[in-house]
Amino acid sequence: MLERLLIVGLGSIGRRHARLARELVAGLQIAALRQQVSPDMAGSGVDYCMTSLAEALKFCPQAAVIANPASHHLEVASDLARAGVHLLVEKPISNTTRGLSELIENCASRGLTLMTGYNLRFLPSLVRFRELLEARHVGRVLSVRAEVGQFLPSWRPGSDYRQSVSAQAALGGGVLLELSHEIDYLRWLFGEVGWVSAVQRKQSGLETDVEDTAHLVLGFAETRAAPSLIASLSMDFIRHDTTRCCTAIGETGSLRWNAVTGTVEVFEQGGDAWRSLYAHPHQRDESYLAEWRHFLKCIADGSAPLISGYDGLAVLQIVEAARRSSSTGATVPVVSEDSGLRDPGETAWKS
Repeated sequence: MLERLLIVGLGSIGRRHARLARELVAGLQIAALRQQVSPDMAGSGVDYCMTSLAEALKFCPQAAVIANPASHHLEVASDLARAGVHLLVEKPISNTTRGLSELIENCASRGLTLMTGYNLRFLPSLVRFRELLEARHVGRVLSVRAEVGQFLPSWRPGSDYRQSVSAQAALGGGVLLELSHEIDYLRWLFGEVGWVSAVQRKQSGLETDVEDTAHLVLGFAETRAAPSLIASLSMDFIRHDTTRCCTAIGETGSLRWNAVTGTVEVFEQGGDAWRSLYAHPHQRDESYLAEWRHFLKCIADGSAPLISGYDGLAVLQIVEAARRSSSTGATVPVVSEDSGLRDPGETAWKS
């Protein structure tokens, strides 16, 4: 039974995790590790606040949520893992691949849960989309289109977007990292990415020092079922019509997932309109609650998390390949030196 939880970072996502953990685990003690104690602690859902890792370790947490800026994830996660603490690391797992293999191996050797916080995988509509793909509802998938975008100043009403992690390169901002949910779910749906061709730019007048737009072409590793599957992915901080969707173009029709509406639709060969197959409007906490229940189960029974540390690493390998492609103008292979860390079986249905 989880009794002591540490939240590293107490921004909006850290507070959400504290609230949901308390809702799910009776009698849970929650401590926060942040740079300073401030008046906004009231109503944060935590019992204690520490300003140093040494203090946090004296609290003896059994599990921790790493929800500070991505550029600081690895340092604190590594120290907590050495202390035997189970980890839920918010996405992206870091802002660089350096040192991540060591963290993954350390957690594995100690029998610790290391889960990456790509909560979209727990959305019922995305789960249904994947099930329909597995069932070959539109035959073999031939091509994929995905896009995500929302005007950055509208993300968190009442706060200054310029001070957010999303707007600052030093904290792990920019669309490639902040919107990396898309890269993760595309891997989950279609398998490992073999190469990337990409362009990333700052297109707008937003006051940021990060890319606000990226266009990626992803080539998936060949299988018997999908010898040359290619996906296009568009990501931005600048569009005013909030969008998150994916269309799989198959042999017998197209299958479309819309995360904003929680729907899955099909356009069949010979048809004249999209037809609804599934609709489930998402509640704001729904995917996070499912993520937390899964994390607690992994801690309790030692089962592998749906989104492992390796999954977090694999996303960053694609991000780094995309950055190299954008800077050189070349198509860049995604070379994984850590294939032995991969959880088997996730994409066996494609072969």
